[in-house]
Formats: sequence, C-alpha cells, structure tokens
Amino acid sequence: MSLKTPPTETVAIGTLDDNKPSFVKGLLKAQAFQILLILIVIVLIFSALAPDSFAQWSNFRLIIQNASILAVLGVGMTYIIITSGIDLSIGSVLVFSGVVSALTMRALGGEGWGVATIGILVSIFSGVCWGLLNGFLIAKAKIPPLIVTLGSLGMALGLAQILTGGVDIRDVPTVLTVSIGYGNVFGSLPIISVIALVVVVIGAIVLHFTKFGLYTYAVGSSELAARRVGVKVDRHLISVYTLSGALAGLAGILALSQFSTTAIAGQSQTNLNVIAAVVIGGTSLFGGVGTIFGTVVGLFIPAVLQNGFVITGVQPFWQQVAVGAVLITAVYVDQVRRTAATRGNTQSLWRKFVSGGRRG
Repeated sequence: MSLKTPPTETVAIGTLDDNKPSFVKGLLKAQAFQILLILIVIVLIFSALAPDSFAQWSNFRLIIQNASILAVLGVGMTYIIITSGIDLSIGSVLVFSGVVSALTMRALGGEGWGVATIGILVSIFSGVCWGLLNGFLIAKAKIPPLIVTLGSLGMALGLAQILTGGVDIRDVPTVLTVSIGYGNVFGSLPIISVIALVVVVIGAIVLHFTKFGLYTYAVGSSELAARRVGVKVDRHLISVYTLSGALAGLAGILALSQFSTTAIAGQSQTNLNVIAAVVIGGTSLFGGVGTIFGTVVGLFIPAVLQNGFVITGVQPFWQQVAVGAVLITAVYVDQVRRTAATRGNTQSLWRKFVSGGRRG
C-alpha cells in the first residue's frame, strides 16, 4: 500500500506559493518606492519649467547640501518612530549642543583642529546626555515620549538662551567653516554631504542587517511580544533615544560649521520637518515599519519643492501647503494599509477611499 500526500496539503502549499507576491509587486507597493516616484516626477516638472537654472549640477548640489543636516537627524528619528516613539527635542538639542560647543571652543581659543576636535566631541556628548535623559524618562519612568521630548525641547532651548543671553555666538574656528561647512571633495561634492551620507549608510546597515535593528522593529511591532522573547526593551529604548541625541549633537556641530553661528532662532521648525520627512518616507507612526532609504527620499521632497518654487517664481510658502498635503496622504495610506493587513483585506487604496473603507 503506497503512501500518498493528502490532496488538501498539496492544494494548500500550491496556494501559498501562487499567492506569494513577486519582488516587482512588493517593490511597487512599498511606500518608499512610491514616494521616490513622486520625487522623480517633481524633479522632472521643475527641470522642464526651468532647464537652465533648476536642472544644473550646481543647483542639485545646493539641494543636497541643504538636506544634509536634516538627513543626519532623520536617521535617529527613523529609529525612534519605528519603536512607536517620537522625539520633538532634536531641534533644541541641536541648538544646545552647538551653543555648548561654541562656548567651549571660544574659551579654549585658537583656530586649529585641536580646538575644533574638542568642540566636535563636546557637541556630540551634549546630545548624548539629552538622549540619555529622554530615554531614561521614557523607558524607566514610563512617561509618554511626546511629553518627555516636549519638555526637553523647552529645557534645551531655554538653557541655550540662558548660556548665550539670547545672542548668537559667532566665534567659530575658521577650520570648521572652511572644511566641514564649505569644503568639497571629489571636485564639487560638499564635505558636509559626505558626512551625512556616511551616517545614512551606517544607519541603514545597522537598522537592516544587525540585531540592534531587528530589536528596534520588534519593540515597535509589539513591546510585550519583544519582552516575551527576551529583548531588554527598556535598555533598547534608552539606546535608541541616546542614538538620536548623539546624532542631534553631530548635527549641531555641522550647523555651526555651515552657518558660522549658533542660529538659536533658526531651528524652530527642524523637529517637525524631520518628523514629516520620516513619515512621508514610509515610516509608520504606529511603529514597526520604516526604512532609512524612505527617510532620505522624504527629506528631499520639501527640499526640492522649496528650491523649485524659488527658481520658478512661485511663493515658497506653497511648499508648506504641498508638504502638508503629502504628509496627510502618507499617514492615510499607512493607516489604510495597516487596517487592511489586520483584516486580511486586499482591497485597493482607491476602492477603500471611494467606498469609505467598506468591504466588497
């Protein structure tokens, strides 16, 4: 008597294989890829409207340089939002770190790399301290991230103003401005953008190919489940917020190098711009989903819009309208997808929109 595989199992296995989405379909459904297509369309439109000014390497170089500091902040914010958290303090931490660094370098005197190196370390260390404080209060004191980082936003900015008396510090070593701020490598590639690229690449590798990144996704997907499988959630959250603080400190020295001043009043919208870029790039506010690549793409949409509007003579205020519309759309798309995944519904986003979310 021969043994035969039950037909039900054969059918089940065949069905699973047949329904497995292809790489191309998965790529087309990825929000980061869809946002990339939108970015490409925006670039093509402005290139057609102003080919002699917008579609030039010098202009693209300016866009890349302007987005570099936000890219550094975006890496840390991506980790935090993936854990289902939020950090409203990064702009203020950037300012505070730059202020402390500038005061330290001014006290030491000198224009060489020795003083500049100490300033860089002080800026990053200041960011680390704020990140540790945020992470400890969130993980151990169980205070909601929104409240903790809103409080540290005010504290960091207030302390920066107390230290400076509300007056920007302009005593920045020339070596920082000449090299990091406006220096180039490979001909015309800004050094500040190369630094940002290194941070982005390392952040992407750690997020997608290491245990630290896996734990980040696990905590954001289900904190309770992560605890049950042995993830030390509290320690991981502290690490993630410390990482964000360190990157805010690094961004502080980059901003100090680029603008040659602490620019205390110039970072009021930085935190919101970074959060918007991360969410537009496909990182879910509900946690557990996100990529560094998507964040970078999300950062370039407002940067390209602002640059293109200025060149084509459109009021740059329209940038805020356009970015706000894209942000709301991105959150709506993410919410619909999560609802459909939870219910096992494969209904298209368009049908969900016109049907009001009804099945059928």
